[in-house]
Amino acid sequence: MATPVKVYGPPLSTAVSRVLACVLEKDVQFQLIPINMSKGEHKSSDFLKIQPFGQVPAFQDEDLSLFESRAICRYLCEKHPGKGNTKLYGTNPLVKASIDQWLEAEGQTFNPPSSILMFQLVFAPRMKIKQDQTLINKNEEKLAKVLEVYEKRLGESRFLAGDDFSLADLSHLPNAHYLVNATDKGELFTSKKNVGRWWAEITSRDSWKKVVEMQKQKN
Repeated sequence: MATPVKVYGPPLSTAVSRVLACVLEKDVQFQLIPINMSKGEHKSSDFLKIQPFGQVPAFQDEDLSLFESRAICRYLCEKHPGKGNTKLYGTNPLVKASIDQWLEAEGQTFNPPSSILMFQLVFAPRMKIKQDQTLINKNEEKLAKVLEVYEKRLGESRFLAGDDFSLADLSHLPNAHYLVNATDKGELFTSKKNVGRWWAEITSRDSWKKVVEMQKQKN
């Protein structure tokens, strides 16, 4: 029996939840190892050996250690092409290129404004940090423009990289989940015909439902 991969970090972390969704999609056995960040466990010498930047997630597959959630997801798909969702990272170079293209769009264009909004609207109040309304307005405008591009794309294909759910779609789930469910900015997604349809479909996947349940258990 294969040794389960190890995923280090709290499920409430967006980057950790991205990896958890991937291992569930790929039907790869895994062990979730909690890291108490409030106690500084992510800065311990042992943890820094596998995640030199002291952030989550960290990931181990036997003797291999990785960090950065999108790289971990690609690795899982490349190592286990025949397990679970076999189309998650494409089955030929052309499809993979399309998935990589939209993964880059997520990381470079969607993630920055959505992360700022998520912090300002969800985490700043919990941390007793004053919200910056100018920053909120600026990044809401940026995110709206990104989603206009998505609206057009999703009018042409069922998912971002084509007709199959892929890492390109999965990678959007963590940040968007907070914005739709924990802020008043959900209409950025749900009010658009194609983006709303896409969002409803990707959040209904069993893998993501399981991640949300794990987040609730750790809340």
